[in-house]
Amino acid sequence: MDKPKNDILQGTLSLLILKALHSRGKMHGYALTNHIRTVSADLLRVEEGSLYPALHRMEQEGWIRSEWGVTEKARKARFYLLTPKGEKQLTVERESWNRLTRGVTRVLRHA
Repeated sequence: MDKPKNDILQGTLSLLILKALHSRGKMHGYALTNHIRTVSADLLRVEEGSLYPALHRMEQEGWIRSEWGVTEKARKARFYLLTPKGEKQLTVERESWNRLTRGVTRVLRHA
């Protein structure tokens, strides 16, 4: 049997990151990936190759900001925080996701 895929739908990663930062506050990259994996009960895994470009893009958009800090294990890391613009974008992303899932659900029920 093939291993189930847990690829994150294009565009969904921003929603997951924004929501995690909204819920948990300041987090570093590893903590973000771990939070998403844990909360999704291991159904979603975010790879570093996807996470850091997304964080960089979101920072350029002004949705998040970063600052250097020290992790629980006394390691220097970049921590990410949600900005007011990011709070607004979370609402936009959530509404977009809800439209998408309603549409997919309708197709699955009626196709």
